[in-house]
Amino acid sequence: MPTMALRAHYDGKHIVLDEDFELEPNTQLMISILPYPPIDQERISWSQFSSTGQAKAYGDDEPEYTLADLRE
Repeated sequence: MPTMALRAHYDGKHIVLDEDFELEPNTQLMISILPYPPIDQERISWSQFSSTGQAKAYGDDEPEYTLADLRE
């Protein structure tokens, strides 16, 4: 079997694959523990700011424009 990478997580008792993949019983596996990336608070703040601006731009109080409102 070729070497491949599969996403998985540990549920407190077992390692669980996050995607469907058929493994034969007693297949040898190599497990690598990867740390989560650090939380980037500035990125989260900008994302929240951006979504707030979009909510205002596309809110219920925005008028509905028709083809008659367009200029040629």
